Amino acid sequence: MTGMKRFAADIQIDAEPDAVWAVITDASRYTEWDSGVTRVDGEIRDGEKIVVRAAVGGDRAFPVKVEQAPTHRSMTWTGGMPFGLFRGVRTFTLTGRNGGTHLDLHEEFTGPLLGLIGRSMPDLGPSFQQYVSGVKAEAERPK
Repeated sequence: MTGMKRFAADIQIDAEPDAVWAVITDASRYTEWDSGVTRVDGEIRDGEKIVVRAAVGGDRAFPVKVEQAPTHRSMTWTGGMPFGLFRGVRTFTLTGRNGGTHLDLHEEFTGPLLGLIGRSMPDLGPSFQQYVSGVKAEAERPK
């Protein structure tokens, strides 16, 4: 068994799920509301491959494949090493709740090299919290 490492954050947003979906799928505006992202190359659409550059790890590039549910309420970004040696699956889930949207974000890391790579991984908890807070602020911002 290789184990798993997980990071998560969630938040209640005073905006409809479609408005939140528009925020999390607009690659061109990520740097305006998420200071942890320095650039996103590509379009955040089902089946596309994008490259996310993040401040965590010194502006490191993270290539991922995007998969979206047809309902626009769930999306995953999957990346890692060949042959499943190390894999990260980031899941975004939007649930309509109390006239707004509950956003749940989590990422699970797995694979035979997790023990080695996991020791040098920074704590992603603060950046995940920063992300969901940024989504909230952007989705609730008057247009």
